[in-house]
Amino acid sequence: VQLQASGGGLVQAGGSLKLSCAASDRNFGTHVMGWFRQAQGKEREFVATINWSGTATYYSDLAKGPFRISRDNAKNTGYLQMNSLKPEDTAVYYCAATPDDLVSGIREYEYKYWGKGTQVTVSS
Repeated sequence: VQLQASGGGLVQAGGSLKLSCAASDRNFGTHVMGWFRQAQGKEREFVATINWSGTATYYSDLAKGPFRISRDNAKNTGYLQMNSLKPEDTAVYYCAATPDDLVSGIREYEYKYWGKGTQVTVSS
């Protein structure tokens, strides 16, 4: 499965962005998907994860409330809706997927497939 994240850009604080993660094939529909981010000079960190059917989600503390993860398996695409953005949300955002549905979804090593990141910049 190849993944392509998109939708990043420059937004003012308080604004919103919706990131997309397009997968190369329908097997994506059986995969756990996650979003991670990496700010300049910092380690990559977990943001949110969703199970294959979209019926279960989990968020890091930083994402609870303003962020929402979702997916449309018919389109082989996952999403991350980000609201009330803050300058500290500035980072490169990555989507990832794994066919193992027994994972927690919050650790990088659990994911088999990674997309190239998309830059999100939030100005103050």
